Formats: sequence, structure tokens, C-alpha cells
Amino acid sequence: MLPDINGHFGIFGGKFVSETLMPALTELEEVYSKAKEDPAFREELDYYLNKYVGRPTPLYFAERLTRQLKGAKIYLKREDLCHTGAHKINNTVGQIILTKRMGKQRVIAETGAGQHGVATATVSAMFGLECEIYMGTEDMARQALNVFRMKLLGAKVTPVDTGSKTLKDAISEAMRDWTTNVRTTHYVLGSVLGAHPYPMMIRDFQSVIGKEARGQIMEAEGRLPDYLVACVGGGSNAIGLFHPFINDNKIKMVGVEAGGHGIKSGKHAARFATGSTGIFQGTKTYVLQNKDGQIKVTHSVSAGLDYSAVGPEHSYYKEADRIDYTYITDKEALNAFSLLSEIEGIVPALESAHAVAYIMKLAPSLPKNKVIIMNLSGRGDKDVQYVAELLK
Repeated sequence: MLPDINGHFGIFGGKFVSETLMPALTELEEVYSKAKEDPAFREELDYYLNKYVGRPTPLYFAERLTRQLKGAKIYLKREDLCHTGAHKINNTVGQIILTKRMGKQRVIAETGAGQHGVATATVSAMFGLECEIYMGTEDMARQALNVFRMKLLGAKVTPVDTGSKTLKDAISEAMRDWTTNVRTTHYVLGSVLGAHPYPMMIRDFQSVIGKEARGQIMEAEGRLPDYLVACVGGGSNAIGLFHPFINDNKIKMVGVEAGGHGIKSGKHAARFATGSTGIFQGTKTYVLQNKDGQIKVTHSVSAGLDYSAVGPEHSYYKEADRIDYTYITDKEALNAFSLLSEIEGIVPALESAHAVAYIMKLAPSLPKNKVIIMNLSGRGDKDVQYVAELLK
């Protein structure tokens, strides 16, 4: 079972942080290990996922999209219907229950698209915790609605105006805060990134997506799917869907990265297309870097996919040839954003629109008796104004 006791997924993962943070990571690992074996923790987590988040989310047969593409049957796992509008809250509920167990009263988080920031601010409000969210100023401009939502929920939103002013810079600032305030503060990391135990713990919290989908597709089709598809920024929604199926070797899995303006332009966030192994923000994984190990500036129309590294478990499955990774350009994602809205009455998040765009290529190439499940990781309300400006 991955990871090993030191948090390694093969050669990837691990714990590459300053000595100051080691006690906090050790404490988190110990608290999570005990919680996993504690029925009371499971009962409390399930209660909030059901009564507050709105789980289980539906597995929806996209009949009109299937007819339009004239190929495989397409099912959408509707994480966009979670409270706050994305899968992120599955993880924040789990981590904030752990924060209570550690006796800490303040949480911090980073956010790119704003969905993780909103989810953290929401659950902090419910549990009465002080909350501060770090966000790049480039992303704040793109996701103004979510910035207002976080403030409305009582969180302090701290702008990060360094580097590329996006997610990686927000993570760096959040880690600096955590280093200073580690005794009183828990860092609610939002994806399967960073040092052990975060990639394992967040995968476990998000695996509720795949566990539900497995039962739902058996009920709908009487069999398991042929393909699983999800967008990949850090990779939490994708690994959440994929992990409960990982030992079903006949099921093909595809992670979709941000191709930005195209690979040749150099303005993208497709780590598996041109990246290489490196150590970044606490973990060993695929990173977009130059030959000297300097981190490259990334680009994507989607703030949630605009990140220089990817979760270490994804790197492991890439090397093991268990999961295939591809990319979709900004233009293709915008076309998919419009198509799903027009065909199914569902406005996807720009992140999820990358997976929709890949489905538009995959489904017509498959026979009609094949079945695809795509994780619709979030809703696109936050992106509507931004897309309207882009399409002028």
C-alpha cells in the first residue's frame, strides 16, 4: 500500500521541509493515523459530509452530450453539487476535524481558483476557527467572486504579489506563515501536494468520490466503467476518483493537464509533457523547471490548474504506466465550457472544462457500448465573468 512509512510513492514524495516544520508534520501524521482507526472520527466525518456537504453527489448520465458526440456513454460525477461548488470541501472538512483534535484555533490555506479557499473559509466559519487565506494577485483578479465569498465567510484574504502571483507563490507564503506560527496554526493544504502526510491524507479524504462512483456505476450499468477522466492541477479530484479503481487493471485512467497556449509556446502547465523530476514545496515529483532547477513560470486560463508541480502519487502512476496524462489548450477548454453549458445546462469550472474537452475527443473514438466516468470537479459560476471578458 502506497505510500511507504516515510511517505514515498516509489522514488516520489517524501518530506523535504525545514526542521521547524518537522514536529508539526509528525504531529499531523500521528493524529491522522489515530483518527483513521477511531470510529468516532469516521462517524463525525461522515455526518458532516452527508448533512453539510451534501454527499453522496449524483453520478449523472449526460444523455444529450453522449448523443452529440456519437460514441461512448458519458457519466458525470457531480462534485460541482457539493456545498461551496467543488470537491475541495471533502478535504477541508476532514482536516478541520483534525485541527480540533490538535487543539489549534487558527487555520491557514492557499488557493488558486478560490475553491479551496472558499471551502476552508466555509468550514472554519462553521467550526468557529480563525482563518487566513493566501492568494496570488493574478488569481485574485481572475477569481474576484471567490475572493468576496471568502471575506463574506469571515476569512482574511492576504494578497501575494511575488513571483508569478499565482498558486505556487501563495503556497510559499502560506508555508512561511506556518513556519512562524506552527504551534497555534494548522495549514489546510488543498491538494495532494507537499510533504508527507499531506498527499496520502488528502487522497484518502477525496477517495469518497471514487468509492461513491464505483457503487453508482454498478447500479446504473451493472458493471465497472471502461475509462475514468479528470483534470489535474495538483491532482486531488483526479486521485480521488481514480484511487478506488486503481487495482482494476482493465479500466483506463486519463489525467488532463493545462496546455495553455500550446506546448511549443512555453506558456502552459503541462508538467508531464515537458517537466522533469525535482523537489518543490516539500515533495519530490514532476516539476516544470529549467536545466538549472529554476522553476518555470506557468500559464493556464484556469487558475486551479496553473501550478508548476503535480502530486507525487500522480508522478508514480505516470512512471508505472498505470495512468495516462494528456493536455488541453485554453481554446479547447473554453469551447468545452460553452458546449457543456449549452448541451446539458451545466456550467463547468474552467478546471473541469479541460476534462470535458478531452471527453469531446475520446468519446467519438469509442464504440457506443463503452462507458466513461468524468469527474466534474467544480461549477463555473466563479468563471462566468472572466470567460465573458475572454470571449468579447
